[in-house]
Amino acid sequence: MTNENSYLPITLRLDDGQALVVGGGMVAANKTRLLLSRCPQIIVVARELGAEMMHWHQQGRIQWRNDEITEEFLTRNLPSMRLVFAATDDRTLNREVARIARSFNIPICVVDDPEPSTFITPAIIERTPVQIAISTGGAAPVLARRLRGQIEALLPEGLGRLAKFMRARRGWIRERADNVMARKRIWEDFVDGPGMEAALAGDDTIAENYLGAAVEKSSLKGEVWLVGAGPGDPDLLTLAALRLMQNADSVLYDQLIPETIMERVRRDAERVFVGKKRSHHTLPQDEINAELIRRAQAGERVLRLKGGDPFIFGRGGEEMEALVDAGIHVRVVPGITAASGCGAAFGIPLTHRDCAQTCLFLTGHARADGTLDLHWPSLARKGQTLAIYMGLNPLKELCHKLQINGLPPDWPAAIIEHGTRSDQKLHVGTLASLPELVETRKISSPALTIVGQVVEHRRHINNDK
Repeated sequence: MTNENSYLPITLRLDDGQALVVGGGMVAANKTRLLLSRCPQIIVVARELGAEMMHWHQQGRIQWRNDEITEEFLTRNLPSMRLVFAATDDRTLNREVARIARSFNIPICVVDDPEPSTFITPAIIERTPVQIAISTGGAAPVLARRLRGQIEALLPEGLGRLAKFMRARRGWIRERADNVMARKRIWEDFVDGPGMEAALAGDDTIAENYLGAAVEKSSLKGEVWLVGAGPGDPDLLTLAALRLMQNADSVLYDQLIPETIMERVRRDAERVFVGKKRSHHTLPQDEINAELIRRAQAGERVLRLKGGDPFIFGRGGEEMEALVDAGIHVRVVPGITAASGCGAAFGIPLTHRDCAQTCLFLTGHARADGTLDLHWPSLARKGQTLAIYMGLNPLKELCHKLQINGLPPDWPAAIIEHGTRSDQKLHVGTLASLPELVETRKISSPALTIVGQVVEHRRHINNDK
């Protein structure tokens, strides 16, 4: 069975090649229609043509050959083709066409039969020269069409005008900015501003004025963006985070950033992993600070992507201080912190009128000597919730100290493992039982511990991953 993840979306140039369509009915016409504006030589081989195909033939837009589709015919004609569609109502014949095409390494699409195909056609949104293709890897074509309709409604009709405006002025920009990064900044400033709206509306004179202004103010001054990526679910990224992820020249990211979020970063941005695991630091914090400064001073727009919120146990404050002291412009974009995201994922409120009027965020990160430097009497109180970050390793000591300072052994507690992600799990216990749960269930980071009676107020709210 074909793996739907094995398809690579590409755009294939057809204006200097030939395409072959095997079949002359409605299904073949649907595929031929995709080729009409893209390929100058379309050869259709079929015993008969439907009305639409015959009309195109009479207009001279396709060449019709009513040859018998034999192995000899295919072996003789396929090597000269850029691509082939097999679109007859004979499944065996279609697969024979695919077999021979594959023997010549010619891209072949068997309609409604992805297994023998080497490519499939996506659902396409046209704003020439802009094209947006949506594919489900052949798994759900109806879903792709529905998504096309939704995206189509969001795109302005003038998108093609904008693309043509930008294409026509690429040479002009190149003459005024010989640095690739500078040109990229100019175009990004233009697209993010009112110039884009003018070009969309066809007001080229106004658009050119804005483009000229972008050139005049362009510089390669670097900056750093401290951005919170949330607790793990890409849907919980903020709009500001997504925009900066698409504009960054480089990204320094942590261990807590899952690949599903990194996929939202622009593909040509340089990626630098600086993550920290327990007892293993890829880069010490002072070296991370120095790397951020170095890149910004070199003119890069640097994305410092952090799990959760950069100012809640993310050491974003330390990085901000170092950057500002070095004269680097800094922007901070908050993110949904783990306590909010994980609690919401399992219907656990962090505060509750009946039992928790206070919520404390604390970290279980130990001092160099392995002990926890926390004010236990203020933590071991009823009427509040404790949200404990990085608490797995010292959990036994945490639970013990809370008990000897006043909380009962049966005090409700829970660990949310990989909260908001597809593999999230909830482990409910008490201060007495929680450490054993970690061992027996082999709970792993990232994990958040919640202590307090709010655990007993949890409700299943149907947003489990």
